[in-house]
Amino acid sequence: MVMELETPVRTLLEKLGISLYDIDLSGGTLHVTVTREGGIDLEALTSASRALSAWLDETDPIPGHYTLDVASPGLERQLRTPEHFRGAVGETVTLRERRGAEPTRRLEGELVGADEETATLRVDGEDVVVRLEGVERARTVFAWGPAPTTSTSKKG
Repeated sequence: MVMELETPVRTLLEKLGISLYDIDLSGGTLHVTVTREGGIDLEALTSASRALSAWLDETDPIPGHYTLDVASPGLERQLRTPEHFRGAVGETVTLRERRGAEPTRRLEGELVGADEETATLRVDGEDVVVRLEGVERARTVFAWGPAPTTSTSKKG
């Protein structure tokens, strides 16, 4: 169902200068996550919400009752697709990986590479390759507070 919505929703949003980041239908809510170069603001979210709402009312592609939720990805974005992972290269990522009979593995590190099938995290100086099909949940991590500073003054 969601895959059928992706192309028309993406096309509609592009006409507004907005990009579709993710779309998901769960728990009676159609979650549409949008981005825009330079950042997304309230005006853009409102425009996207109104346009999508009108299109959904007109085409009625989803049977039954549901709620439309249009939002930005936020500071800590969920990573679900290969495109999401590729877009997050260079950022700190945390993920949970299912590994068959082995215990679930939790990793956090810099995402140093991603392709259609794998993501590579640098964890404690070591590169760890994770198959995307085994990722249970992943998101970027926002570091709160000021960046660490280095002092060049000498005490003497």
